[in-house]
Amino acid sequence: MEGVVHRTVEVNGIKMHVAEKGEGPVVLFLHGFPELWYSWRHQILDLASRGYHAVAPDLRGYGDTEAPPSISSYNCLHIVGDLVALIDSLGVQQVFLVAHDWGAIIGWYLCMFRPDRVKAYVCLSVPFLRRDPNVRTVDGMRAMYGDDYYICRFQKPGEMEAQMAEVGTEYVLKNNLTNRTPGPPIFPKGEFGTGFNPDMPDTLPSWLTQDDLDYFVSKFNKTGFTGSLNYYRNFNSNWELTSPWSGVQIKVPVKFITGDLDSVYTSLNLKEYIHGGGFKEDVPNLEEVIVLKGVSHFNNQEAPQEINAHIYDFINKFSPHAHAAAKTT
Repeated sequence: MEGVVHRTVEVNGIKMHVAEKGEGPVVLFLHGFPELWYSWRHQILDLASRGYHAVAPDLRGYGDTEAPPSISSYNCLHIVGDLVALIDSLGVQQVFLVAHDWGAIIGWYLCMFRPDRVKAYVCLSVPFLRRDPNVRTVDGMRAMYGDDYYICRFQKPGEMEAQMAEVGTEYVLKNNLTNRTPGPPIFPKGEFGTGFNPDMPDTLPSWLTQDDLDYFVSKFNKTGFTGSLNYYRNFNSNWELTSPWSGVQIKVPVKFITGDLDSVYTSLNLKEYIHGGGFKEDVPNLEEVIVLKGVSHFNNQEAPQEINAHIYDFINKFSPHAHAAAKTT
């Protein structure tokens, strides 16, 4: 990761770790669960080489960013508050947003609350989740998949942390990152067990080295999983907090990318929503939906060249300056 600069920024009452490289229009990268700024290693180098300033924080509760103790500190308003303060600290009015998994959910909230700060959004894996005014988010998931759906299993403070501790940090991360099973992750009762991936391989896939895995493990060994699990524990709270935005349309230009093996894409009736007109209704400036064949959930790591090209092609339409800079280098 040569030339990547690490620093700590004071944002919204917490200290946030940021990795960055390059000069030009800012591209803000938001990671998901259970990940870190490091998930964007390929994108940071690529976009920096093409005339952009790539900025990838560890979100609150993750890695080298502070982790406030209370569950309510991880609701959508606090997390978006961190990002607005981060954007302010960079001295720019608008950023290009690229986000994956939980980062993608937070990205939708950023576009919802502060569309003035986002020039365009490349969203990976998790589409806009339309708010059902009559059913709280986790209640709806429980009705669809039962109590052992992973998000339902993550709700009770301390319970999943204890079950993860039994199998160990490396197992949890490897089990999640190597998952290629489509459909909703259903956990065994009362244990982490085979977790996300009942078919966990002995060897790592070609796109994930032992060094990569070791980096993730070292950070989660330090922080534990409570901060990252607290995002899930705010699904119902976020549902309550966003009631003023019920029925909102997201007006930011968007490109959406997923994989045909992604456990999100293949759950929660999202295929029907994405391809059946609902997504475009909620996000009228959705310009393109890309479904990568044979690619699973962690698409930014598994198919970096394709993802890099898709990001660049989309955001470059909105930034002729960067295009010119890339040509002259």
